[in-house]
Amino acid sequence: MPHMPDRPETWAFLAAWLEQNHPAMYAGLMAVLVGAWRIIYSGGRLRQLALETPLCGLLGVGVSYAPALIGAPDSAGVFFACMVGLLGVETSRAAAKKVLDKKVDTL
Repeated sequence: MPHMPDRPETWAFLAAWLEQNHPAMYAGLMAVLVGAWRIIYSGGRLRQLALETPLCGLLGVGVSYAPALIGAPDSAGVFFACMVGLLGVETSRAAAKKVLDKKVDTL
């Protein structure tokens, strides 16, 4: 198996990227963990666990940038991501659909 070449610029780029994006990565990881614990606690199947937890993590990363839009501190992004993990993807989708349908009706 070939070894990865020692490229200091690659590691420096990765470290700089991680330094800039660690709050979002932390929020996504927390959403994955909370979502997994919710599914396991409620007696969900392995298929649901394997499909929903990565979706919770990705949605949690996206939601973690929301506090900047509403004037809340950036650390509130982890709270929003954990709420996505706690509520689940289906509930988040239903809530978003409800808000968008309401918005469309007012236009």
